[in-house]
Amino acid sequence: MPTKNELKPIVDAHLSSQEETIFGGFLEGLSVFICGRVFSGKKSSAEGIDLEFERDGIYYIVSIKSGPNWGNSSQIKKMRQNFAQAKRILGTNTSSKNIVAVNGCCYGQLNTEDKGDYLKKCGQSFWSFVSGDNNLYTTIIEPLGHRAKERNEEFQIEYGKVINRFTAGFIKVFCQPDGTILWEKLVQFNSAILIPNGTRTRKFSEG
Repeated sequence: MPTKNELKPIVDAHLSSQEETIFGGFLEGLSVFICGRVFSGKKSSAEGIDLEFERDGIYYIVSIKSGPNWGNSSQIKKMRQNFAQAKRILGTNTSSKNIVAVNGCCYGQLNTEDKGDYLKKCGQSFWSFVSGDNNLYTTIIEPLGHRAKERNEEFQIEYGKVINRFTAGFIKVFCQPDGTILWEKLVQFNSAILIPNGTRTRKFSEG
């Protein structure tokens, strides 16, 4: 029978992925909002571009990511293509002569920002870039940390419920009454070929 300690890493991995997606989306929206207030920045309609704004006579197009190590070579190539396409479109639709592409990362550090055809700004550099405030990154983190601490106890309670439900469901479907795991049933569920209607080639009954 699987124990809570054995199931915990599975749930943790899923939650970590979901948490990064949610938090990354929140930070992206926050940066666009702040830039909108300070530099009249706006959410871009161009493919792969999250933000565009003008500052000090330069028109910036920004692709926002959570951290610096966000993608593989093909994803970075796609970002470069999106930058090039957006520059071509903006070059005919705006009076700004100097258009600069930026890969903005909400956290992290870099020694060199110049990537040739675009700039990469991380952490403090990125938040200063979209706000004009060199200390904004710490101003943001402090209230976020305080709020997270307030919600931590509530999260732990709900987390325990998820683990309990996951354990109970697994035992009901994939274990014998004495707790022995029905490995064939589990492998069929996870790896059996699906037929066109979405069901598996070999069915099994629950319970």
